[in-house]
Amino acid sequence: MSDESGNAGKILTAFVLGAAAGAAVALLFAPAAGKETREFLTEKAREGREKAAEAARQTREVLARQRETISGAIERGRDAYREAREKETA
Repeated sequence: MSDESGNAGKILTAFVLGAAAGAAVALLFAPAAGKETREFLTEKAREGREKAAEAARQTREVLARQRETISGAIERGRDAYREAREKETA
């Protein structure tokens, strides 16, 4: 599961960086009036913040699920150890 979440994070990061690079190239090759450029940059910055917030939310969800999985595995391991110890002493 950690490989899947790691790959998802890499893909999302690559997507966001690609979007930023595309926006920069668009500005360089298709210059617009100052006001239009400022509006464009403001909109892209807002979109970037939204995407970053969504990525952070998804990361928190994945980490919470992994934490639950690990906690459950540890608890099952403790139970198995206790049962094995009880069988040895009985």
